[in-house]
Amino acid sequence: MLLVVGVAWAVDVTLGSGAGVVGLVIGLVVAGVASGTAYWKSDAIALRMSRAQPADPVAHARLHNLVEGLCIAGGLPKPRVYVVDDPAPNAFATGRNPQHAAIAVTTGLLEKLNRVELEGVLAHELSHIKNYDILVSTLAVTLVGVVTLMADFAIRALWWGGGTRGRGGRQGGGGGPAALLALLGFVLLLLAPLLGRIMHAAVSRRRESLADVSAASLTRYPPGLISALEKLRDDQTVVRSASRATAHLWIEEPLARHASQRRANRLDRLFNTHPPLEERIAALREL
Repeated sequence: MLLVVGVAWAVDVTLGSGAGVVGLVIGLVVAGVASGTAYWKSDAIALRMSRAQPADPVAHARLHNLVEGLCIAGGLPKPRVYVVDDPAPNAFATGRNPQHAAIAVTTGLLEKLNRVELEGVLAHELSHIKNYDILVSTLAVTLVGVVTLMADFAIRALWWGGGTRGRGGRQGGGGGPAALLALLGFVLLLLAPLLGRIMHAAVSRRRESLADVSAASLTRYPPGLISALEKLRDDQTVVRSASRATAHLWIEEPLARHASQRRANRLDRLFNTHPPLEERIAALREL
C-alpha cells in the first residue's frame, strides 16, 4: 500500500502540481478501493479467470473425501471444491480466510496423481488457507497491478506532454527543490512496477516453501508430496487456464514449464513466483 501511495505522489509531482498532496490523497483512495475489492471478491475473480467449475460430489467423490479428511485433521472448515478442465497437473487455493476459501484442481492432476500424491497436493493448498497465504497473495497481486497501471498512465501522460505545464510553472517559480521532487517522482514511476513485482515474487516464494512444510506436517507423510512434486517437475504440459495474473496461486509455476526456462539465472529468479521444484523436493527430503 505504501508503494501505491508513493506512486500516486510521484504522478502528482511529475505531472505538475508539485506538492504531491493531491497524489497522496488519490493514492490512499485507490489503495483502499483495490484492497477492499481484493479482500471481498478475490476468490470469485480467480476462479472465473481459471474457468473453474464446482466439483460434482458424485463424479469427484475421491476428491471430496480427501479434502474432508484433511480438513478434519487440520481443524479447518471444508472449502468449496472446484475442478478446472485442463490436462496439465496443477492446483490452487483462493479466498480471504478459512471460512471463505476455495480449492481448485485440474482434471490433469486428478488423472495423473494417485491417492497419496493427490492428498499431498491438497494438504499443500489447505496449508495456504490455514496460514492465510491466500489473502496475502491476493492483496499483493492486486496492489502490484494498481502500481503498474498508475505508473504506466503517468509515463504515457508525460510522453504526450502532460507534464509540460507543470514543469513550466516550476521554472517560473525558480524552484530547485521542485525540480528535484519532479526528478525523484519520475525515477519512482520507473522503478515502482519493478520493485512491486520483485516484492510480490519474494512473498510468494516464501509462502510456497512454508506450505510444503505445513503439508508434510498435516499428512505426516512427506513422500506423498515429494512424489507429486516430482511428477509435476517431469510433466511438460502447459496450464492453458493460467495467466500471469494468477500464476502465483498455483502449486507449481504454470507458465514456465520448459527445461530452458527452469534453469533461470539468479537475476531471473527474482521474478519467479515459485522456488525451483528441485529445491522444494530436497527440502522435503530433509524432514
